Amino acid sequence: MTLLSVDNLSVTFATNDGPVRAVNGLSLELDAGAALAVVGESGSGKSQTAFAIMGLLAKNGQADGSVRFEGQEILGLPERKMNRIRAEQIAMIFQDPMSSLNPYMRIGDQMIEVLTLHKGMGKTEARAEAARMLDAVKMPDAAARLSMYPHEFSGGMRQRIMIAMALLCRPKLLIADEPTTALDVTVQAQIMDLLAEIRTEFDTALILITHDLGIVAEACERTIVLYGGRIMESGPTEELFAAPSHPYTLGLLKAVPRIDIDQEELAAIPGEPPDMSRLPAGCPFAPRCPLKMPRCETVMPELRHHDRLRRACHAEPGAVAA
Repeated sequence: MTLLSVDNLSVTFATNDGPVRAVNGLSLELDAGAALAVVGESGSGKSQTAFAIMGLLAKNGQADGSVRFEGQEILGLPERKMNRIRAEQIAMIFQDPMSSLNPYMRIGDQMIEVLTLHKGMGKTEARAEAARMLDAVKMPDAAARLSMYPHEFSGGMRQRIMIAMALLCRPKLLIADEPTTALDVTVQAQIMDLLAEIRTEFDTALILITHDLGIVAEACERTIVLYGGRIMESGPTEELFAAPSHPYTLGLLKAVPRIDIDQEELAAIPGEPPDMSRLPAGCPFAPRCPLKMPRCETVMPELRHHDRLRRACHAEPGAVAA
């Protein structure tokens, strides 16, 4: 069953230097309980896509298109109604848990506030539920931790707290925006294992937003690759990683460090990401693409099927694989 359907989503920001087009005609679908990765370099439109879905764009941002959750159009929904959906149906884990938690409130008070406001619980019941949720995210000595402040926790512990808070109302969709940024590899693995356990235990759908392809393979069944606010390639994660058919996807995968290959230097995609206020008429990746053709600079390729993948590229798939 389709839980989330995004159709032709565009996000534009009004600035003193003119409009900045952060997302351009993006469409995706997510089934209940499924996991989708949204990957790409910084500035590719990943986070703004999530903010548009959540109704959390900055004041100078405008989202157009359609976002349907369980068949209901939620793009442009009044703030009061959207607050209810954000609290009870869709939750988001932000990049920096320290800036998302109130430094002046104890962890327990922040969690209890969510439950009393949105679940109508009394403080005693809410405190017990908060402790149970911290325990569910493998927080040691969960009940005692409720009396602590955010600064008393490590980065990995704060991320666990954010996950616990996001799950308090048992949302049907969890959006994790770079949930392992600034964490060491051991803690990254623990957080990703935790998200996998949560999907199973709570039957929660997941959108994982990341630039780190190394954490995607085992976490998500499907992957979308963004560049310049557009989908460059999408499809089943295993097949996309095994045989990418877009030069940008191939470049991202080659840039992932590998322990099974002796590398003196890490691979990198040459050039810089596009200026989102001055996107080219054609493919946004054309200036950096090793397979660029004249029409790439003037004609944006359509997103078309290639086997079980979809790709937006004028080059033949065989040329990319080579």
